[in-house]
Amino acid sequence: MNIVVNPSALNSGAVSVPGDKSISHRALMLGAVADGTTTISGFLAGEDCRATLGALRAMGVKIDELSATDLSVSGAGLYGLRRPSGPLDMGNSGTAMRLFAGLLCGQSFSSTLIGDESLSNRPMNRVIKPLSMMGARIGAEEGKPPLHIDGGQKLTGLVYRLPVASAQVKSAILLAGLYADGEVTVIEPAVTRDHTERMLRSMGVALTQGETQIILNGGQNLKGTNIEVPADLSSAAFVILAAIISADAEVTIARVGVNPTRTGVIDILKDMGADISIDNVQLFGEEPVADITVRSSRLFGIDVDPAKVSLAIDEFPVLFVAAACADGKTTFTGLEELRVKESDRIAAMAEGLRALSVPVDESPDGAVVHGGKLYGGVVRSHGDHRIAMSFAVAGTVAEWPVHIEDTDAVATSFPGFVDCLRSLGVDIACQDGGGES
Repeated sequence: MNIVVNPSALNSGAVSVPGDKSISHRALMLGAVADGTTTISGFLAGEDCRATLGALRAMGVKIDELSATDLSVSGAGLYGLRRPSGPLDMGNSGTAMRLFAGLLCGQSFSSTLIGDESLSNRPMNRVIKPLSMMGARIGAEEGKPPLHIDGGQKLTGLVYRLPVASAQVKSAILLAGLYADGEVTVIEPAVTRDHTERMLRSMGVALTQGETQIILNGGQNLKGTNIEVPADLSSAAFVILAAIISADAEVTIARVGVNPTRTGVIDILKDMGADISIDNVQLFGEEPVADITVRSSRLFGIDVDPAKVSLAIDEFPVLFVAAACADGKTTFTGLEELRVKESDRIAAMAEGLRALSVPVDESPDGAVVHGGKLYGGVVRSHGDHRIAMSFAVAGTVAEWPVHIEDTDAVATSFPGFVDCLRSLGVDIACQDGGGES
């Protein structure tokens, strides 16, 4: 499926976006190995999270779907998962692949994790190495999926300093740490999203957390709980930028997760001149949630602070579009991690912006984007949901239509994306099948 966006003036109004993908994955996994029932509301019913749900069902976990976004997970306990009858398919989800690697290396049975073509080319040595140091046995050709995990291994504690800031690797180690004999310590080079730590605490697990260090003692049982999933800030970022670059709009997005390890995108946009306010702050369990209101603003190019990279790692595609719409040039550095996401996101964004006549100077760890006028054209998404949605937002202010190719992956994180933009007045259409993305 392709998406076509015509230049559009956004309406003011209020919208909602789907539940947080990171939290939805973790709620399913931790609920599955908890004692008792975990109820989940606001669940993201996108393809990535449904891959996690399917894998858990394949291991005998009873999950009742009460509605599209409300689930009840009957916890099997720490050692209650059962050997699946075949490989567990993670689809396009790197989060699911890496977190399941941690969860499954402590099981008594062997398992195999597979994924689609994109996921099968993503690096897994960064998670295989620390898990192997704990005693896990994981086979992978050239460090890429499929991952073959040998069951029945005795795991021990370790002190591990992450070479690259990664919430996925940190979480995999902590999940394996639940099965370890001894203490697990993870030291981060920079702060990363801490949803796993917050959820473990909410389920009765004791851990010690500093700014960049987490300590967990193995052998702790989890207790089922009620988890309310906030709206996903990563998805909200597309609506936020669409409103900012529109001529005259004020848009409110309700009940968005504003965990401080995730709000780098808001900070960077504010640094560029965006008018964004956060109101009605409350807690969903241990997760802060708020209404975000954004108003049309004039953006200015900046040198993006590398210290904020780990706090906005998934939002840089849309920030590249913000830079293209800003006055002057914007410099991005410290983004090496973007080259091993669902696509090489630096290269994909540079290619797409150039197709819209935006000058981009690409570097190994970032780019310089020269802001100004965007023209129309055809861009490739490279099968990456965030690339596709970023260029859909760019299309709202381009001089003529923007055609984005291969956009099926949008459903992995933002079901209803097209309808959401339409509700704000965006002239957006699906082609080659015409289905909703």
